[in-house]
Amino acid sequence: MSAPIRIPDGFVDELKTRIRPSEMIGRKVKLKKQGKEWVGLSPFTNEKTPSFYVNDQKRIFKCFSSGLGGDIISFVMETERLSFMEAIEKLADEAGMTLPTATPESQEEYDQRKRLYAACEAAAAYYEECLRAAEGAEARRYLEGRGLSPDAWGRYRLGFSPDDWRKTIEYLKAEGFSMHEIIEAGLAVEKDGGGEPYDRFRGRLMFPIEDVRGAVIAFGGRALEADAKPKYLNSSDTPLFHKSNVLYRYKTAREVFGGTDEGGLIVCEGYMDVIALAEAGFGHAVAPLGTALTEQQLSLLWRAGPEPVLCFDGDRAGLGAAYRSIERALPGLEPGRSVFFCLLPDELDPDDLIRDRGAIAMGRLLEAALPLVEVLWRRERDTEPLDTPERQAGLEQRLMAAASTIQHGGVKTAYERELRSRMRDHFWALRSAKRGGNTAGRNPTGQGDQGLRGATPAKTRGLGLIARAVANPFLVETGFEALALADLPDHDVGAIRDAILAQNDAGQALDRKALCSHLETSGKTRAADLLRTYPDVPEIAPGGPEEREWLIALEQYARLDGTDRPVGTDSEALASVSDWRRRHRMVSERQARTARLNEATEQVDQD
Repeated sequence: MSAPIRIPDGFVDELKTRIRPSEMIGRKVKLKKQGKEWVGLSPFTNEKTPSFYVNDQKRIFKCFSSGLGGDIISFVMETERLSFMEAIEKLADEAGMTLPTATPESQEEYDQRKRLYAACEAAAAYYEECLRAAEGAEARRYLEGRGLSPDAWGRYRLGFSPDDWRKTIEYLKAEGFSMHEIIEAGLAVEKDGGGEPYDRFRGRLMFPIEDVRGAVIAFGGRALEADAKPKYLNSSDTPLFHKSNVLYRYKTAREVFGGTDEGGLIVCEGYMDVIALAEAGFGHAVAPLGTALTEQQLSLLWRAGPEPVLCFDGDRAGLGAAYRSIERALPGLEPGRSVFFCLLPDELDPDDLIRDRGAIAMGRLLEAALPLVEVLWRRERDTEPLDTPERQAGLEQRLMAAASTIQHGGVKTAYERELRSRMRDHFWALRSAKRGGNTAGRNPTGQGDQGLRGATPAKTRGLGLIARAVANPFLVETGFEALALADLPDHDVGAIRDAILAQNDAGQALDRKALCSHLETSGKTRAADLLRTYPDVPEIAPGGPEEREWLIALEQYARLDGTDRPVGTDSEALASVSDWRRRHRMVSERQARTARLNEATEQVDQD
């Protein structure tokens, strides 16, 4: 191999993201998972108590015994006594990357990229100055109208491009950049028919776009006139910038998020949404650059956290973007790696919602984000009426086709199982409604309706679910917390539930006849009649599919703030878990978090 040149920073960053530190280091050190980190005995000292830690999210190691620490390159250099370049060569071979070689052409390309970086940085500083100058008055008024102070302008390096055809070009030429470099950096445009190049951005509010290292590589410009076209203009692709590979504010968001085994970045649709979320305390927000989310961008999201939340505007276009994102995400799903969806109400975007309803309301919606499997189910279920066998077969075909794109075998099987279960429950509800003379009805047991449009009278909803618990008391133990918190729409069905919980709490055996008698004595005659006249329910085996179905049905009665929106659950991650009691516990934990958030809201209101 010919001697390598100085390695560009971008190459090193890409190399480190391709190698999971725990896998590489785990070949030399026996590691054990402990919370968010991996722990083992130091490879540098003869210790008996583990003090060596590896963090895959931050991509670092730390040895408290020796005081050494750093990234995967540092580890290879220390343990194998290699130079920096030798470690890079070894890791590049491990990652399947080709190391740049020392040719005049490659050195020239590297030098040119440095100049383009410098041109973009100079333009960003220039635009910042223009925002604060007289010519930026209109842009300043716009930002102040959006509630952003001068301090905020600086935090996000906001700027203004002068409304002139060549002013930016002349500034950059005065700073020593050639016309070729200005055009290559995407800051100027050549006319098709020849003639003088002109500034790409004119009279726009400017948002600098950075790469994963935080270097400015491109810009987004927002028009200030209401009728200007286009409203947003991004840099064209350049040697530094390919919009399908970049997320706005990714480096900062990842640093704010900090790296964890839970959750992930928030993805919204626009620059101002990202800034509004950050100003409201959600600094881990990013945005694609005016395009549908790409596979490369999803890869960036999953590097930062296993479960990013895609937050889309509450209009038809936003729902369409959410649905398109499903197709991108499905192939990459793995155990512990998915996406969630936060669909905003009333055609609001995050910026509007935060200004109208506050940060706490935004937090509630993010907390209630829906798992991918739920959004996929809704998309296909609502495509057409399901009133014929042919249409029902079409639903199954569409769902199985979507699941077939999942590359991980275990997750694919879990999705197929979950989606078939939802179909079975849904078709059962349709048949039950038709037998009852209500073609828009929902399953009277409350199982598997998942938000059907139209409903049977509230007096029967959930009654079958409660009757099944009476006939199978172990279900009450399995789902005790969720059953206690269930928002049953009929008062008397809720009264039956309360009587069940009271008897369970008192250690009394559950018996339908005794419950009816208790309800009669308590003056709840209708509740007693509902339970007494309900058909006999068969016994089921603990741990079997019927227990699973009951727990899934119970989730539908877990509500937020009395709305019709179910509490989000990690269905796709849990579908492969054989212990369905764990599923229930996760629902309860999410409800508890919501309750704490509500308490905080009430305290703020009181203050």
